[in-house]
Amino acid sequence: MKIKILVLLVACCTLFAGVKNDAEAPTFVLMNQDSEMVDLASFKGKKVILEWTNHDCPFVKRHYDTDNMQELQREYTDNDVVWLSIISSAEGKQGYVTKSEAKELTASRNAQPSHVLFDSNGDVGRLYDAKTTPHMYVIDEKGLLRYQGAIDNLGVTGALFSTDLSKAKNYVRNAMNSLFLGEDVAEKNTRPYGCSVKY
Repeated sequence: MKIKILVLLVACCTLFAGVKNDAEAPTFVLMNQDSEMVDLASFKGKKVILEWTNHDCPFVKRHYDTDNMQELQREYTDNDVVWLSIISSAEGKQGYVTKSEAKELTASRNAQPSHVLFDSNGDVGRLYDAKTTPHMYVIDEKGLLRYQGAIDNLGVTGALFSTDLSKAKNYVRNAMNSLFLGEDVAEKNTRPYGCSVKY
């Protein structure tokens, strides 16, 4: 009995241990805003950015209200990068949206993700150990996770709401610049900030 419990504990901890940099990014399949199943594995050969999001989170609103997030989305999707916005809010929790509401949000904010993906049971969020909105991940063409953490270095609430976001040190842009230059990412892991993911 003790052995069985130990095995279950090990399996549980392994499942929710998060993801490692420079290791293969865990694959997943989620439904998008058009009821299509989107498989991360199908994007092998392309760079991929994962953005955990919650439109009701003040931190997320700040990045969208200033066009900061959309500017990144346009910059990279125009360069054949796949941008996946993932909503892990459970039904009834802050940030939960239907497919039609997601389409309306994308249009009203002029957002440019490749897909908006729904993870209302939280399985993919927990697989990636997504803690906040936003929480960002960068995956290279080989399917290796090359960056995970904050979008930028403005993690203090006061700094976030009183500072021009364009002047921030943008960790996602830095990671992408390194990948485009064929270089190693200098800062692979930073502490994410924002609202907690509403599992």
